Amino acid sequence: MVAAKVRTMLATTSLVAGVAAGVVSRAAGAPYIDYENLPGETIFPGPWEQYICAPVDKSHITPAKIWKANGDVKTSPGLIVIGQGAELTVEFAENIGGWVCFTVSSVQGGGLAANLGYSESPFFAGPTPDATGDNPRDLALPFNFDNSTGTKCVGKDFLRGSFKYLTIQTNAAAEDAAATAPAAQVAISDLWVNCSAFPSQPNGRAYTGYFHSSSPLLNRIWYAGAWTLQLSTIVPEEGSALVDFNRQILGLSPAAPGTWYSNYTVSGGRSVTTDGAKRDRLVWPGDMSIAVPGIAVSTYDMASVRNALDVLYDHQYADGSMPYAGPPLGFRGEFSDTYHLHTLLGTYNYVLYSGDAGWLRRDAGRRWAQYLRALAVSMAKVDGRDLLQVTSRDDWIRPGVSGHFGEASALLHAVLTRTLRLAAWAGEAEPDGQPWQAMRARLERGLLSLYCADTGLFSDNAEDRSCNGTDRVEPQDGNSWALIARLAALQATNPSVPRNVSDNLRKRWIKFGAPAVEFPNVISPFASGFELMAHAAAGNVAHAVELCLLEWGYLLDGPGFTNSTLAEGFRTDGYVQYPAYPSAARNSHAHGWAAGPTAVLVAGVLGIELAAPAGAEWSIRPELTPWLSFARGGFATALGRFEVALRRVTAAPQPADGQQQRKGVVVEIAVPEGTRGVVQLGPGGQEVQVGPQGGGPRRWVVWEGGAQAEGVQAGSSSALGGQGGGGGDDNSERWYARVEQSDSGETLSFDESWAVPAMQDRPAGVVDWDALEKNYIQKPWAGGAQ
Repeated sequence: MVAAKVRTMLATTSLVAGVAAGVVSRAAGAPYIDYENLPGETIFPGPWEQYICAPVDKSHITPAKIWKANGDVKTSPGLIVIGQGAELTVEFAENIGGWVCFTVSSVQGGGLAANLGYSESPFFAGPTPDATGDNPRDLALPFNFDNSTGTKCVGKDFLRGSFKYLTIQTNAAAEDAAATAPAAQVAISDLWVNCSAFPSQPNGRAYTGYFHSSSPLLNRIWYAGAWTLQLSTIVPEEGSALVDFNRQILGLSPAAPGTWYSNYTVSGGRSVTTDGAKRDRLVWPGDMSIAVPGIAVSTYDMASVRNALDVLYDHQYADGSMPYAGPPLGFRGEFSDTYHLHTLLGTYNYVLYSGDAGWLRRDAGRRWAQYLRALAVSMAKVDGRDLLQVTSRDDWIRPGVSGHFGEASALLHAVLTRTLRLAAWAGEAEPDGQPWQAMRARLERGLLSLYCADTGLFSDNAEDRSCNGTDRVEPQDGNSWALIARLAALQATNPSVPRNVSDNLRKRWIKFGAPAVEFPNVISPFASGFELMAHAAAGNVAHAVELCLLEWGYLLDGPGFTNSTLAEGFRTDGYVQYPAYPSAARNSHAHGWAAGPTAVLVAGVLGIELAAPAGAEWSIRPELTPWLSFARGGFATALGRFEVALRRVTAAPQPADGQQQRKGVVVEIAVPEGTRGVVQLGPGGQEVQVGPQGGGPRRWVVWEGGAQAEGVQAGSSSALGGQGGGGGDDNSERWYARVEQSDSGETLSFDESWAVPAMQDRPAGVVDWDALEKNYIQKPWAGGAQ
């Protein structure tokens, strides 16, 4: 506990902004979040909590209903009686995970032997489980109710990472059983799941951030992302569903095909964020670029993020390369140029949101030195073509990773931009021999050479997949990162290109979302998560919101999905198969890399972006977009609470002035005391400097038509709580409908007439069956693929 307290003190007092010597400390008495000891109560109470999927008591999660029953099954209030040859499937309200337990109130005829089958998707609910390994389906789990009453649970190793459906199938009676013997049956008075996920949180519903808008679907998407990240945060000793690989590393004999368990230690600490709840339950750095910001703005479980980064750095290879994934992978030298860079981006995001710049400097600067060695590995691969020439084909299982690769080059550019900031925060100068600025300029020249003017998109590499190549590809991931990297040379050459790339990406959307053309037949929320970030970076936040509604709406409510968590991918025709695997049952329906909207809605719609550790410096550039009539939300860090509320209003003209009714958006912000930043009032509008003295709510009305924004009179109707306890004076369901006065005396009322645009009708994707089979990964654990 002493070490934890010291680490927390470092995190909250070493917030360097601008220059290494400038320390911005938390204001005395200001509320803050200690991520080593997360809160037991929500930071922002309000009606938005109805969307939280986390259970009130995670040690006792009961089914919502009986989904299907066949054979000798009898039900009555508080009791289920199961006989021989029966099959019972129960459905939980959300995708959940943990150990299944029963309270047996009576047994008859010597008890029953049963098999348990688990599934995330209703498509695979039944006696045979879905898949956690490289077999088409897992083996059913034998379970003996025996001849006793009381509590009975599955074995400790047989935690199931996530499932929504549980099937109990009992053995049929033997043909030679005595006719006079009583039929075997068991009476169950309680069936529940004991969930060990999100171990850092004493209360899984105690969120440190929130999002609420006029779109119930968008609200559900935000909280589904948060719940996906919670389920994917695990006890380190309960990791790795890659059973065959685990046994190979441990020197054990291969297990029977379909064997499953989760008992491999994947990191140190008491909790760690992983790629997925059901599988692979490993530390995958590729997921971090999406998962870490999502965790930061929802639960602030930054200790779990740090533990994930620590295990990657602890297994850094001798040449400075970072492992493709954490243990058990990495022992055979698995490497990916792109995931190597995602580790460095994860490092930046951890320091940015946690404020723990000291983590880079502790242990005699070990982490910072490791970071620089890893950065040097990537920089050394930039040759005379001013692009990073990849040496590994491994990425997110997508094919075609080769040559002078655009996505990796854009990732390196983004890393270099963030490295300049990290060096300042860590109190380190740019070392001699590491010309980061010069390398960024080279990469910009190289990336511009990949731009295809005829389509307004970037090509995949400088070789066969280039604009004039034999296998031309203009990838979703590479184009997204070219925008996220914010290439200065691109802006200088043609300022309209970023928006054009954003528009051209949107033109490729189909009925269920944005196809990843670099991986035929795939809609990937991983690559689409980057596309969300890219639209926001290009100033097209409306595109990002539209894609959330289109693709993530389908991920929630499409046939075969869980309505509560977000899957790693699906086919372009809408089927739940993730085309990396022959078995559709292997798809992970709670995968951290799918949680992109959770962070993007906060950074895009609410406009909150941190610019220094824990938010000592920040910017707020909100955009309500045509899809919303109101939105509010925010999150807390080690420095305090950041919160924004937006709502459309009309201003009734004075009877004598004869003017038309004006419309606008009220923008209200609350930021921690002692911080400073800039608020942009409307897209491309005026900027207001705020802070560092005083962090209370501030309000403006931004008028349509370009009229000068003006202040809104402060009063008791403030929606935001600032430092005063979260939630403000008006936490009602209709907080947005309150009436206020502008500084000029106009009455501002909520614009009830606002109507969202109709969603464009788009065709479904057509599956290329030959390409589908060609791109299957037969044994993911064998090659180290995710």
